[in-house]
Amino acid sequence: MTGAEILGVRLACRDVAAVRSFFRAAFGAIMEEEGVRLGPQRLDLVPATQAGGTPPLSNETGFQHCAIVVSRMDEAMRQLDATTGWSPISKAGPERLPAASGGVTAFKFRDPEGHPLEFLEFPADRVPDVWAGARGGPCLGIDHSAIAVADAERSIAFYRQLGFRLASRQENRGAEQGRLDGLGPDTVVEVVTLACRGGSAPHLELLSYRTPEPSPRPAPDGSPFATVLVCRGGAGDAGSHTDPDGHRLAFGPDRP
Repeated sequence: MTGAEILGVRLACRDVAAVRSFFRAAFGAIMEEEGVRLGPQRLDLVPATQAGGTPPLSNETGFQHCAIVVSRMDEAMRQLDATTGWSPISKAGPERLPAASGGVTAFKFRDPEGHPLEFLEFPADRVPDVWAGARGGPCLGIDHSAIAVADAERSIAFYRQLGFRLASRQENRGAEQGRLDGLGPDTVVEVVTLACRGGSAPHLELLSYRTPEPSPRPAPDGSPFATVLVCRGGAGDAGSHTDPDGHRLAFGPDRP
């Protein structure tokens, strides 16, 4: 098989134990030696070496979130509300986006360390194949990691060289998107989907903001916002890679 595959997402934490406990309480995550598992997908939790400062906004290039697929948004929100330490990004609760923007219902928030996360519920008639047979919940697994980029074409070219495949592009706009992202009502963002080998999850999404304009602010090394995509396959040499906006990837052998 050819193409890149995302094996997991590595989050840096000032308090690893607290984040593990939060993910278990808020999402029903399964504890593992190096992190947690949500459905088939893994989040590695490692110590941060810097405080990190203010978390990046949605249109700042240091922004990177993980989208958690939920089977029932109302139940997922009740479970989250019963857990302390998180803070909202979305300004008015879960948002149902227009059909032109995918028709999904979504809610963005931050965990106690400031890592951005998203709940994502697909319309019943538009559930992707990778999630069609998922059971349990309300949190089923990680659909994608989304990164803010300054130049979509430049980023597409970079990730294609590493073995990611351009799957789709769409423009999301309007008040719903602005409230979802914690930005203004005139928000316009191009969402670029980059598929992985075999259509596996998680995949990668590029967020290229038109309004407001993208703001260059990469996450510092060692901070809680220096998220790493752990990958295999494709054209990535073993070791660390950094994309044009400072987002991090680590290519290595298959996990045991």
